[in-house]
Amino acid sequence: MPLISELRDDIKKYIKKHELSKKWEKAKKLFEKNQSHPSLNTELLEPKHRLIYSFRIDRRYRALFICLP
Repeated sequence: MPLISELRDDIKKYIKKHELSKKWEKAKKLFEKNQSHPSLNTELLEPKHRLIYSFRIDRRYRALFICLP
């Protein structure tokens, strides 16, 4: 099961400022349970060899992540 590390303070402030706390928590729980859940719309970003992915928080915001071995 993938785990999301603690967010930086500036990202926490941004989430709070833009009223994304509930959406972030929901997306985070879905991701930790099933990273390929359809509502997350997980996708591999370019350049693909860097293995940087994103998942949807809402229609406007996405979270970036890197899969570590």
